[in-house]
Amino acid sequence: MSHHDRDAEIAAFIRTKGVTRCPTACVVPTQGSPDRLDQAALEQHAVARELLRTKSATRWQVFGSLRVRD
Repeated sequence: MSHHDRDAEIAAFIRTKGVTRCPTACVVPTQGSPDRLDQAALEQHAVARELLRTKSATRWQVFGSLRVRD
């Protein structure tokens, strides 16, 4: 696939799917200045990820207290 064909394919996908921004905008903090809705979504994502991490860590701590029998 040529560079031109690839660019045309991407443009067609964006037109049909209605993609207006990078889908990774809420995954990691960026150097840019996202609008307030994106900032709120990023903050919610970070809070949810931290909550999931702490729940997972608590679950795994149970296994740390188990002793192996000889």
